[in-house]
Amino acid sequence: MPAVGGVPADGVPGRVYTGKLTPLVTVTCIVAATGGLIIGYDIGISGGVTSMDPFLKKFFPSVYRKKHEESSTNQYCQYDSEKLTMFTSSLYLAALLSSIVASTVTRKFGRRLSMLLGGLLFCVGAILNGFAQAVWMLIVGRMLLGFGIGFAGQSIPLYISEMAPHKYRGALNIGLQLSITIGILIANVLNYFFAKIKGGWGWRLSLGGAMVPALIITVGSLVLHDTPNSMIERGLHDEAKQKLKRIRGVEDVEEEFSDLVAASEASKLVEHPWRNLLQRKYRPHLSMAILIPFFQQLTGINVIMFYAPVLFNTIGFGSDASLMSAVITGGVNVAATFVSIYGVDKWGRRFLFLEGGIQMLICQAIVTAAIGAKFGVDGDPGELPKWYAIVVVLFICIYVAGFAWSWGPLGILVPSEIFPLEIRSAAQSVNVSVNMILTFAIAQSFLSMLCHMKFGLFLFFAFFVLVMTIFVYFFLPETKGIPIEEMGRVWKTHWYWSRFVSDDIHPNVEMGMGPALAIKNVC
Repeated sequence: MPAVGGVPADGVPGRVYTGKLTPLVTVTCIVAATGGLIIGYDIGISGGVTSMDPFLKKFFPSVYRKKHEESSTNQYCQYDSEKLTMFTSSLYLAALLSSIVASTVTRKFGRRLSMLLGGLLFCVGAILNGFAQAVWMLIVGRMLLGFGIGFAGQSIPLYISEMAPHKYRGALNIGLQLSITIGILIANVLNYFFAKIKGGWGWRLSLGGAMVPALIITVGSLVLHDTPNSMIERGLHDEAKQKLKRIRGVEDVEEEFSDLVAASEASKLVEHPWRNLLQRKYRPHLSMAILIPFFQQLTGINVIMFYAPVLFNTIGFGSDASLMSAVITGGVNVAATFVSIYGVDKWGRRFLFLEGGIQMLICQAIVTAAIGAKFGVDGDPGELPKWYAIVVVLFICIYVAGFAWSWGPLGILVPSEIFPLEIRSAAQSVNVSVNMILTFAIAQSFLSMLCHMKFGLFLFFAFFVLVMTIFVYFFLPETKGIPIEEMGRVWKTHWYWSRFVSDDIHPNVEMGMGPALAIKNVC
């Protein structure tokens, strides 16, 4: 069937490329998405390990003493330790640094090599952590894990977005977020059982177990196909055309191929992609590359996922109960992600963003009231009734569900699909870097913030959820059903962003001729 004109949900006319969702694309995207296991496993494992007494006694004895020997210690402050938070947050500082290098590797050598390096580094870090005998070994191991996450976070979203047909790009890309949530759930379950091992060495299995997801993405990267976009970018045009025919399952790929080539030729005229990000015409892209990960981290979700066992233990749950509560929230996280997979290409990105934001805001207000009513400002709750624990876990689960079908997957999907090829690697690197800066800052400061802000900490995050929901309503255009190389037209028709890009998008794109002809006419 030849390509025909179409009208996406935003009402902007454009082309619909030939092709279908082939088994090859499905399998390769699933394999690539398993890279999310290394990210999710680490998020889930760190909070559980830091609530295990043998781990605290060996590496962080001051925290152990506060937890057990100083009964008058304020419940809000029992885990307040800069050394302990450095164990968690050092990974994200390393990921920030490696994401900058990963941008160059991803652009010059392809997405697959970047994934391979990520898997290898993660594997070495997991081994070092599993055999750690001192705090410095933990920190170095965590930093190696961070270097691996920097490479994986840079390359995997781009890989999936470039391989997937535009009609299924949302669902396939959210496979990465699903993989992250599964990694978190697996880590929570393993923490629960490893904590029961007699002899107190279960934490070694928890930390060393990160080798398994690392090996999965390492082996997977060796068997994956490179994307046509990446091959064209490296001058392999004939191979790229044959690969495009294979992954789309049709012979007629001329229209999409010519657009990819034209976009690549335009990108080669850009000598300094980092500097060009500051140009006026890329203002919408740079804004989204910064603000989407900024807001995503300030939802407060990492407070729940990093420190779920610690948090539940702080608000009165026993050690076993806190680990089990983390398993429950992890299960909700996985289940709710399927809602996003089903709805992202059906209901659109904006609807999920807005609904999830409102849901999280309501839940944060209720959790704040529940914790404030029982713990007050002195952190002494007395005896907690069972119904109280159920209410807190219930609304935290509803909050996690709201994140899991909105800001969780869409915070990864939307940035990966809106950047033009000439700035794609650089912009994705900015996106990952901002994500890691905020993740590091929150991981490093959360326990101290909890100690000083007490239940008001949840209001702090609720404020940002309100701001980001308003931001999405006014400034984020709908990208559902738009081919990745034609994404420029969503900015052309936006009430605010059009003032920045209108002079740089040729009218022919607006009329559906596509970027290839538009670039030829401009040149």
